Order: sequence, then structure tokens, then C-alpha cells
Amino acid sequence: MSRARIVDAVVAVGVAAALLAAGLSATHPPGDLDVLGYAALVAGGLALAARRRAPVVVLAVTAVCALGYQAAGFEVPVVAYLFAVYAAVRAGHRVAAVVGSVLMLAGVPLALLASGLHTGEAFTQSRDVLQLAWLIAAGAAGEALRQAERRADEAERTREETARRRADEERLHIARELHDSLTHQISVIKVQAEVAVHLARKRGEDVPEALLAIRDAGREAARELRATLEALRDDDRDPPRGLDDVPDLVRRVRTAGLDAQLTIEGRRDDVPAAVGRTAYRIVQESLTNTARHAAAATASVRIDHRPGALVVQVDDDGQATVDSVPGVGLTGMRERVTALGGRLEAAPRHEGGFRVRAELPVDPA
Repeated sequence: MSRARIVDAVVAVGVAAALLAAGLSATHPPGDLDVLGYAALVAGGLALAARRRAPVVVLAVTAVCALGYQAAGFEVPVVAYLFAVYAAVRAGHRVAAVVGSVLMLAGVPLALLASGLHTGEAFTQSRDVLQLAWLIAAGAAGEALRQAERRADEAERTREETARRRADEERLHIARELHDSLTHQISVIKVQAEVAVHLARKRGEDVPEALLAIRDAGREAARELRATLEALRDDDRDPPRGLDDVPDLVRRVRTAGLDAQLTIEGRRDDVPAAVGRTAYRIVQESLTNTARHAAAATASVRIDHRPGALVVQVDDDGQATVDSVPGVGLTGMRERVTALGGRLEAAPRHEGGFRVRAELPVDPA
């Protein structure tokens, strides 16, 4: 049994015992309903054991029990009902607590009249049993604790989001460091080895095995580096996206209110996964900037499959603005494209609006 359930059980038994003791000590003429009154006192207290799991049900049960022992002639404060009001408000059922309290305020005088102990003084006696101030205090206490728990949950969620954001920033920082320190050197080694192999073959000389090994190792290192950069950039919470997901992305943007059109040209051959992911991210970031910042009405997405290259172009008719926030927007797109050995152009169009155009190589060699 959890600690919360143990606490609820202890509170329920304590309230039931207190109500029973109050009923036994209260002076009232004996009657046929005494057994019913004592049972209602105990049942109202024990019902509080379920106040966390079913607060509205407990609210109704304690109200019925309170009216029952009042009608049986027991002038005992409705303590269990006050606990139930507190629990209901804390759980967010404020409307149920207010409606139940209004019904109780009207029902307690009627229960006192039904008991036959009070006539004209019923309403005066009811104020001693169920004072409006106690109901307000119970509800206010429940609402205050509910707000405190909500703020605590919000603070915890904010801390988690901050930690995730810092992890993303660190991952992007590592990607930049790898790009700055390794990409250029590996590219130089690979190009120099390929030029040496080409010149040796052009002169009719035998190409040394070591030189071929350097060339092949350079190509493989370049591919591995690109894959590593993509892995560092990708968010692990989202599945990888590619060219097949671009039509669905355009449809979602169109549903959101931007008139976006997609055009796919050329013969589609095998596109490397890294190139497909980068193309998707370029379209996604471009359309996001268009929808959020450019105040555009229309946008066009063009994907052109060319021999050895994939061209992605996004045009809009909005205000020409350049995203200059480091690590996101155009900066992030440019780093993705550069890591794959491609080129990115982002600039205002002469006819108005903004254009993002990326040319990505699809031949690993």
C-alpha cells in the first residue's frame, strides 16, 4: 500500500472515530433512528479513505451521511463533508464542490426539521452545524494546495525542458566542433589523394596501394563524419524523416492556412538517407519561418532530382527576413548542407518574398 493511501486510511479512521465520539457524547432523545445515525457518522468518516481516487463520489457520500445523521437527531458538525470539499477542490472539481455545498446549505435545515427537534430555530441551529465560512475555508485550502501542486509540476516540467534544451545545444556545439576541426582536413586529404591517383593514371604509372588506401579511407571518413553530424543533430524523440515525408509536411502546412504547393521534377534515383533527412529539414525550416515570420500567403516547394545532385528550393511571397539566430533557422540549414558537401543560397527575391535553395550531392564519391 502506498504512503498516500495509508495517510488517507488513517485520516478516515480518525474522522470516523471523532464523529462517533461526538455522536455518543451529544445529548439527544433516544429514538428508532439511533442505529442509523451512528452508522451514518461512521460511514461518512470512513468514506474519506477514497477521497483521492474518487473525490466526487466521496463528496456525495459524505453529504448523504451528514444529512442522514442530522435527520436522525445527531447535531454533529459535518466534518467529513468539509474534508470531502477540500479533496474535491484540490482534485480540480470546483463546480461539484460548489453545487454540493449549495445543496447542503439547503438540505441541513430540512434535515433538522425532519428530526423533529427544532422548528422555528432550525435555521439558527443549522449555522452552528454547517457554517458557510467553514465551507469557504475548506474550498480555499483545497484550491491553494492545488495551485501549489500545479506550480510545482510546472517548475519540474520547465527544469526538464531546460535540461533537454541544454543537451540539444551541447549536441549542436559538438557537431560544430567536429565540422570545424575535421571536415576541412578530411576533405583536403581526400581531394589530394584523388588528384594524385588521377595524375598517376593519366601518366600511365602504377598507382601505389598506399595511395589508393588513403583515397578510399578519405571517402569513408567523409561519409562517416556526415553520418555522425546527422546523428548529433537529430532529436532522438522524433523518428528520422526523409523525402517521402515532404508531401505530408506540405499538406500539414496547407491545413494550417498557408497556401503551399509541392513540385517534384526529374527521375528519382536512390537518395542517401542523410541527403533525404537534410532535404526534409530544409523544407520544414523554410516553411516554418514562412508561416511564423514572413507573413506570407503562398509558398512553393520544388524538389528537382538531377544527375548527381538533389536541388531543394522554397519560395514565398512574404516579407524578406533572414533568421540570424545562431544554431537555428538558416544557420542550422547551412551547416547541414555544408556537412554534406552541398551549397545553400538564402536571399530575398527580386519579385518579392524570400528564397531558400540548396543543392545536395547524392553521389558519395
